[in-house]
Amino acid sequence: MNWYQLDAETVEQKLHVTAGSGLKERQVDKRRKEFGENKLQSEKKISRWLIFLKQFQDFMVLVLLAATLIAGVLEEFVDAIAIMVIVLVNGFLGYFQEQKAEKSLAKLKEMSAPVANVMRDGNWAKVPSNEVVVGDVVRINSGDRIPADIRIMKSNSMETDEAALTGESLPVMKHASAIRKDGLDAQDQINMGFMGTLVTRGSGIGIVVGTGMNTVMGQIASLMTNTTKTITPLERKLTELGKILIFMALILTALVVVVGVYQGHPVYNMFLAGVSLAVAAIPEGLPAIVTVALSLGVQRMIRKKAIVRKLSAVETLGCASVICSDKTGTLTENQMTVKELFLNGKHLYVTGDGYSVQGDYFLNDRKVDREFPNLNAMLLYGMLCNNAALQMKKGKYQVDGDPTDGALLVAARKFGLTHVLKDQYKIVKEFPFDSTRKRMSMIIEDENKMRFLITKGAPEVLLPRSDFYLNNDGRQLIRSTDKQTIEKAVDGMAQKALRTIAIGMKPLSGVDEENTSVLENGLTFVGLYGMMDPPRKEVKAAINECREAGIKTVMITGDHEKTARAIAENLNILPEGAMVLNGYQLNQMSVSDLREVIEDVAVFARVTPEHKLKIVEAFQENGHVAAMTGDGVNDAPAIKASDIGISMGRTGTDVTKEASSLILMDDNFTTIKDAITEGRNIYENIRKFIRYLLASNVGEILVMLFAMLLALPLPLVPVQILWVNLVTDGLPAMALGLDQSEDDVMKQGPRNPREGIFSRGLGFKIVSRGILIGIITLAAFMLSYDGTEQTLEYGQTIAFSTLVMAQLIHVFDCRSEKSVFARNPFQNIYLVLAVLSSLILLLGVIYWEPLQPIFHTTFLGIKDWLLILVLSSLPTILFGFTKK
Repeated sequence: MNWYQLDAETVEQKLHVTAGSGLKERQVDKRRKEFGENKLQSEKKISRWLIFLKQFQDFMVLVLLAATLIAGVLEEFVDAIAIMVIVLVNGFLGYFQEQKAEKSLAKLKEMSAPVANVMRDGNWAKVPSNEVVVGDVVRINSGDRIPADIRIMKSNSMETDEAALTGESLPVMKHASAIRKDGLDAQDQINMGFMGTLVTRGSGIGIVVGTGMNTVMGQIASLMTNTTKTITPLERKLTELGKILIFMALILTALVVVVGVYQGHPVYNMFLAGVSLAVAAIPEGLPAIVTVALSLGVQRMIRKKAIVRKLSAVETLGCASVICSDKTGTLTENQMTVKELFLNGKHLYVTGDGYSVQGDYFLNDRKVDREFPNLNAMLLYGMLCNNAALQMKKGKYQVDGDPTDGALLVAARKFGLTHVLKDQYKIVKEFPFDSTRKRMSMIIEDENKMRFLITKGAPEVLLPRSDFYLNNDGRQLIRSTDKQTIEKAVDGMAQKALRTIAIGMKPLSGVDEENTSVLENGLTFVGLYGMMDPPRKEVKAAINECREAGIKTVMITGDHEKTARAIAENLNILPEGAMVLNGYQLNQMSVSDLREVIEDVAVFARVTPEHKLKIVEAFQENGHVAAMTGDGVNDAPAIKASDIGISMGRTGTDVTKEASSLILMDDNFTTIKDAITEGRNIYENIRKFIRYLLASNVGEILVMLFAMLLALPLPLVPVQILWVNLVTDGLPAMALGLDQSEDDVMKQGPRNPREGIFSRGLGFKIVSRGILIGIITLAAFMLSYDGTEQTLEYGQTIAFSTLVMAQLIHVFDCRSEKSVFARNPFQNIYLVLAVLSSLILLLGVIYWEPLQPIFHTTFLGIKDWLLILVLSSLPTILFGFTKK
């Protein structure tokens, strides 16, 4: 249907909806069943069977399967079955790890999907874009991405960027009138908004006429649909590391096999032992464990209100050295509150914080009543020239709309003015606020059909346009001394960190209502609102914690310099001697000029989004890893250019979220600090299980190599090696990925992004512990094997148990960079359970008779366990008393 040809009433009739109340919930459910979800068709998912079979594509696993087949041919059925079971269990573990990672990533994608503002049952609500249905009434503002194809019903200077659809480089101005032409292309349907396009200016309301594949975007195969999974720098590093480790493991394994055959061991036994050793020594599960650790860490971040859109951000978070934070909503509550009024030449003070409608007005210490001159009129004007709404949710008032407008509504409500009074007036026309005009105006008609203009905006904009002002005696001609008094009041409020909004009015009898340049002049200045967005109570402590972690916090705001300075001093961002730079000064500086002074700057005031890009570049050129927050569409370039782009989940536009790597669901600075803490912890946990896996693998290879060099029998049979790889390498390594952060994780400096995996002594720890594990395992074997065939199985059981116990004790040493004694071993309950599970499985293969012939084990006594425990504790305890 050519929706653009229909007028608004016809569109409503055909879709059985009214723009004033939206769809009813039962209509939404019915239409979702009829038209499906509002999303483009995505590529088919890989079947679960293919994911499972993929676990057996690894070369070493295929060799092991071939070895199992050979064992079967040679009638070594017990070995063949045992190895097959272990390979299958390993395959299932890999499958579940991959499924867990995929589900986590899918959940992230779902949570970071754009939302749409829709009206249902007469109330505005935010829903995920894929839940929008045909007939939904949607509201869109500058910076939003249109969620579906819509017929525009109301346009307030709305322009959209349709380059992705039509190639049109300039924004398209939209209107709501029907177009009576046939066969128009999408670019000429200027009363339509199309799925995926961006609103670059103004705002509007529309009715959804097409969703999913029934949109213009769906018809032209959107490039938004197919997303490719990119690996993180850390995963790339580990892939390269894996190749080196595979090469080294194969060389050492081959050496074990060659020496073993040379010493007279059967070729088949050495071949099977070699393959088993290679499977155990090659950390093929490392990439999977890394992915799971990243995704589990990301899930923890979600619980702390931070959504990671790009996994590479997790690694980068640990390197952050400077946070460039927006003030409003991030460092402050984003609940703008009117604290002071200036009218009739006097200052009135308002009690009550946030969106609570409880509060009173005071002149000095005296509470003022409704008879105070012009107060009722001023609060009424602020309520009428307003696009926000107060809504009761969970027993608290919340503002739907601009926080400044919300503050004016709450201020009016405190004085007893409600929406009932507002409904007695009619809005004839609106001239929306924009950053160029710095004001907003509305033409209002009262019950007597009399029209008047209300204008609100920056005092420096309204004052030159005012010819009159209100005082106790009514409307008076404004003099230069009156303007000076008002300017002094503005400065006084700014000193208190109050943001000032001026409000004026003008009767419109005989005035041209279309000519804004004439319309918004000759105003009557009514008064000033002084409002404040109070600092968040928890932010000050978070900033101090970041400072201890070597991370500098810089405040960026569009507010007046005096306001910015007052808030920064309150939050302890502005130390003595630190600089405050404003937008005018930034305009005079190049990036290289800014580099020279930026280390001493703590606050940037009166900043435009364009300045943010310059700030990011200056910090980066000084060697910083910079995090940048933003919410507006124009913030996207700076967010994209920064090392960690952070967008606001509540107030952020869709385009900003798409450019960012981290979304704050509560717009709170403390969440950034928590995300950095979690990012550092995830990286440290990855180092922990690399340390654990590689030290264990070094120990396994060396015990076999030393035995062959000393012409000893095999201290471990192939099935035991595979069992160690499956049980002790798997569960505890996964549990390390869930470890809590160390107490001093935020008392260390930021990690150098060029730091290698084995830095800070990790390589030494891996090799030293690995050598000791190998030596004590071999010592256990030699102490229990007397050179006779009768004691070989006994000696192998002792060696097997010692190796397992050494690894299970060593895993607790891996929890700390300092020493095994530095942390409470019971703090990580998952690790304790993993170790206990491995221990129970070890006892099972030793003491359960049906498993003894499969794993070549025999019963052990108390003295045997004392020997095992003493030897297996040595690698951890010896190094526990040293600094390295």
